[in-house]
Amino acid sequence: MFIPCDRGGGSAAPDFKGFTLLMPAVSVGNVGQLAIDLVISTLDMTKVGYFYTDCLVPMVGNNPYATAEENSTELSINAEVYSLPSKKLVVLQIRSPFIKNKYRPFCETLLSWVKSSNCARVVLLSSSHAYQRDDEQLLGTPLRYLLTPDLEKAVGGRMQELNWKEMEKVAAYPGISDTDKVLHIPGGGITKLLFTESCSKEIQMAVLLKFCSEGDNIPDAFVLVNYLNEWLQLIKSEVSTVSSKWKIPSSWRLLFGNGLPPALF
Repeated sequence: MFIPCDRGGGSAAPDFKGFTLLMPAVSVGNVGQLAIDLVISTLDMTKVGYFYTDCLVPMVGNNPYATAEENSTELSINAEVYSLPSKKLVVLQIRSPFIKNKYRPFCETLLSWVKSSNCARVVLLSSSHAYQRDDEQLLGTPLRYLLTPDLEKAVGGRMQELNWKEMEKVAAYPGISDTDKVLHIPGGGITKLLFTESCSKEIQMAVLLKFCSEGDNIPDAFVLVNYLNEWLQLIKSEVSTVSSKWKIPSSWRLLFGNGLPPALF
């Protein structure tokens, strides 16, 4: 469940009515989580609370978005919520893996919160194993999207304008029958379950994902966040410079060190 930050003075919980909830799936390469880091850091979003759950591995660490010594010792935990009312955007960042057999309870709790907080829609950033693509998925861009029926009515036309490619269904029984098609997202963590549950609960959800492999996934994160930006226009996009406009969080320097080009700092 969502627990608002205690900022003193008994202030009311934040109002997310009509907001877009942006969150990552804990998936291959942590691409969604890295992309969310870029959004929070670039938009200088304010932490407004955390998501209390026993479905994630517990963890605690220093402020990953520290900008000065004064805020570097603030503590962060495994699932925190950030908000930017000016863009009607709320972000749930997940920083640890799921505990075995806890996918479904987490999805149920999350979607219950989405409904109770009156969020307009959910955008899930995910990834899938590149080596498990079928022949059709090998063609063209490594980026895909999915829309629940309720969101398809609202923004399906926009996706066509952007010339985006919808995630293909694959044969349920490869080599035996190609007629039965299913949604298959290997390495996608909670992606498929959260999407199918959103469909059945009539929640507007979009999944944006990238096929990738484990390794240095920073380039994948930039590709995915730029893909998101084509649609939501979180920052002004100019084709030649958009990647350089995303602000690298201070925590990346500790995690990746010299793996990042100096220009990114």
